[in-house]
Amino acid sequence: MSDIIQLLPDSIANQIAAGEVVQRPSSAVKELLENAIDAGSSSIKLILKNAGKTLIQVIDDGKGMSPMDARMCFERHATSKIRNADDLFAIHTMGFRGEAMASIAAIAQVELITKEKDSDLGTMLHIAGSTLTKQEPCQAADGTSISVKNLFFNVPARRKFLKSEATEYKHILDEFHRIVLCYPHIKFSLFHNNNEIYHLPSSNLRQRIVNVFGRAMNEKLVPLEENTDTLGITGFILKPQYARKTRGDQYLFVNNRFIKSNYMNHAVRFAFENLISADLHPGFFIYLTIDPAKIDVNVHPTKQEIKFEEERLIYNYIKVAIRHALGKHNLTPSIDFDSTNFNSTVPNPSTGFTSVPSSMGSTNSREDAYDSYKKQEKANVKNWESLYEGLIDIKPEETQNPNEQNEGNVFTVKSKIFQEEKEDKLIQDFQDQQFFQLHNRYILSPIKSGFILIDQQAAHERILYEKYLNHIDTETKSAQQSLFPETIDLSASQAEMLKNVLPYLVAMGWEIEDFGGHSFIIRSLPESFEQQGEIKDELLSLVENITDEKDVKKEKELMARRMAKRMSVRKYKKLTLEEMKSLVNTLFACEHPYLSPSNKSVITTFTLEEIMQRFNITK
Repeated sequence: MSDIIQLLPDSIANQIAAGEVVQRPSSAVKELLENAIDAGSSSIKLILKNAGKTLIQVIDDGKGMSPMDARMCFERHATSKIRNADDLFAIHTMGFRGEAMASIAAIAQVELITKEKDSDLGTMLHIAGSTLTKQEPCQAADGTSISVKNLFFNVPARRKFLKSEATEYKHILDEFHRIVLCYPHIKFSLFHNNNEIYHLPSSNLRQRIVNVFGRAMNEKLVPLEENTDTLGITGFILKPQYARKTRGDQYLFVNNRFIKSNYMNHAVRFAFENLISADLHPGFFIYLTIDPAKIDVNVHPTKQEIKFEEERLIYNYIKVAIRHALGKHNLTPSIDFDSTNFNSTVPNPSTGFTSVPSSMGSTNSREDAYDSYKKQEKANVKNWESLYEGLIDIKPEETQNPNEQNEGNVFTVKSKIFQEEKEDKLIQDFQDQQFFQLHNRYILSPIKSGFILIDQQAAHERILYEKYLNHIDTETKSAQQSLFPETIDLSASQAEMLKNVLPYLVAMGWEIEDFGGHSFIIRSLPESFEQQGEIKDELLSLVENITDEKDVKKEKELMARRMAKRMSVRKYKKLTLEEMKSLVNTLFACEHPYLSPSNKSVITTFTLEEIMQRFNITK
């Protein structure tokens, strides 16, 4: 039998490696910017065309490369950052694996122009698909300019799976932010399709954050600084009132390297406990400085995952540092024990009753809380009893009057299970009130065969979802004019997301005007829109990550679904009888009344047979 195992050619091996290192244009941007930083640059320019699909160019004023280094940097596992295995645990540079340039050259057409500061001439080099096509001396400025053209030109399957230009551009901006926030002393600029998006001068960290995310960010920042023998913690956290429903402003850096760590993010979240609600996420810019020997960054080619030697200790340091910062700036909560209105009480989702936190402070306050709880409990019992008032003499065998018909495709429930000649007041009251609210969350209504339960929030989401889809398709809108137009400043990535879905927002009742740069003026809000927080955060929670959809239909549906969820009646909200009737009538006029936009059940039916089985009753 002949031998079948053989070494792969370098070109194929590089394409395989590129699958991990260069997943999309933003991956190439990250690697090129990191190389420019490692070269000791004081000024770096990033130039993009078509979100990096056509061109990614990085120009720096670093130390440049010799002709031999210029050629060697495209070889696999060729690096100037490490010399032996021990160097892996003393890494102070951004790159070190020696894979990025070889991977990029394997799936793109690359032009490199570089010159050392003490050289008269530079070097120009062309590579396409790992093949060197040209190398010659040239006139050049000090530093390096590298152009990556037509990414994935020789891997059409990979190019096909790239997202829309808006999505890829957003990913590039995310990587750009992560790098410029680490190096505020370096001047950065970003151009996209010949438009200057960012011009970031050398500055301190606070100024860099404000320059990236807008002037409004300045007042949100709380300084963070703790130093121990093991760890240094610096940076900023955002004040609790600026917590968002999305995780947009969360940045964690270790030795000036952006990392992703759910464990450390949990430490931040735990530090904000009792300051923000469970569905909100705090913002932060946290920088950890730690001995490189106590971490391992060689976990994944993207170098965004790190293993810590003392993970639990760092977790506690982060938590304590944040609590110190919050306390120092008087951002910890205070309890007014003289107040009888306990705003901290929340409905318990599992029971529908109101619960009161046990840690209410003094004995008197706990007694007041207990009295409040007992009153609420009695009210809940009374509401339950009202469901059963008048249920005596119910005759399940009676049927609905056949003369009653649905009019105008509107569903009405008019049960005729009681005899009209009955004059019992309780029965008459029950007949007049055809709908009941259960736990301020469900609508209960008797029907001929038993009763139905309707999830009020899911029902309203379905109603609004179909309404907004119709508005988008017909380009009609229903808006309420704002008394005072509001101007919001966004980051470049946020502005890009908003511009991409602006027609959908307009159709759903928003009137938003592009004010130039990254600023927008909001002149009108959707009808019945109740602002629950900063208008900027409300908008971002609607549009974030929408651009991941290439399918326009799915993009519209996703936007309508998010808007419907945002505008729907909340769980545990008490509804009047008329509100319940209107909700049910409108629901059954929908095209798909039985499922919410997220495919959850809206209506559940309980038949008399099922009820009789529960009570072990046979006919």
